[in-house]
Amino acid sequence: MIQTPGILVTILAFALVLGPLVFLHELGHYLAGRWFGVKAEEFSIGFGREVAGFTDRRGTRWKFGWLPLGGYVRFAGDMNPASQPSPEWLSLPASERARTFQAKPLWQRAIIVAAGPIMNFLIAIAILGSFAVAFGENVTPATIGEVQANSAAAKAGLKTGDRITAMDGRTVDDYFDLRMFTALRAGELVTIDFQRDGQARQVQATIGTLKLKDRFGNISTRGQLGVGPAAQQVRQVAIWEAPLVGMRQTGEIIDVTVEGLKRIILGRIPVSELGGPLKIAQASGESLSMGPLALVSLIALVSINLGFINLLPVPVLDGGHLLFYAVEAVRRRPVEPQVMEWAYRGGLIAILALMLFVTFNDLGAFGVWRSLAGLIG
Repeated sequence: MIQTPGILVTILAFALVLGPLVFLHELGHYLAGRWFGVKAEEFSIGFGREVAGFTDRRGTRWKFGWLPLGGYVRFAGDMNPASQPSPEWLSLPASERARTFQAKPLWQRAIIVAAGPIMNFLIAIAILGSFAVAFGENVTPATIGEVQANSAAAKAGLKTGDRITAMDGRTVDDYFDLRMFTALRAGELVTIDFQRDGQARQVQATIGTLKLKDRFGNISTRGQLGVGPAAQQVRQVAIWEAPLVGMRQTGEIIDVTVEGLKRIILGRIPVSELGGPLKIAQASGESLSMGPLALVSLIALVSINLGFINLLPVPVLDGGHLLFYAVEAVRRRPVEPQVMEWAYRGGLIAILALMLFVTFNDLGAFGVWRSLAGLIG
């Protein structure tokens, strides 16, 4: 077992992961705004009181806040949290008002808002595509090369040479699909379609539960069918294919994220599996200690999750704004300011509650509550 990284390494790694991703996310908003002629008044990495910053020749204040857990771009005219026109906005001279966010057509505002999450996905696509060019793409087929004794596969009667084609009606293209499907379904009964000697067959199996301890001592639980691949296959990827491979792999990770979130909501995966900033910091430190490639891989994964979370239809998040723009497009008029204001407040409370919950989860995973209970007892 490798020694857990120290607090300084963890903080450094966390900054290396989150800092650039937040900056590039906000840069997506900023660049789209500039493209459409919107003036940016502030570009902040972090929240709270300004620690350092400067003002460029366009009048944009670039600054760092003392709480480095996010960031924002404040465009001209954003005089209220819901980014709705106000008496102050109407009082601006026409030339200044034309450069404000609210003055732009609906489709331009939607693109500006969506540009942040899109930037996160582009970062992941670039990283994953580059890895595919450098190391090849794993295309190992879902053909069974070994069956573990007393495993779910063995009990279901699966044998070496069987080619799994679908699970619960979902097509299995390769061994990665098989592994990801079973990982989220520990203890669940699933239907397996497979080919044996050219004939289509079907069985049911209860996915096994596997507890894993990594090199840092972290314990995780996942589902396991109990099979191994027949032979690993790696396909060389040309540079021109890299964006397509990166997009496909990003889409696969998003699918797994959506499925995992759905199963947490349905109670099939314990909510203790949810992690927050402390878990990301821990993973960042451990990844950095394993080398730059592991850290860059984590950056791609966090970037995908950051883009996905920001697209959720929750007021305060980019997805919440896009939801209101969709309503505006259907109604042909903006949502009433008071409705936006209350929705914004509700969304803020929900996000803060979630952050508090996952932080408690993280502290529990680190054993803080057990230690406190021991001291009190």
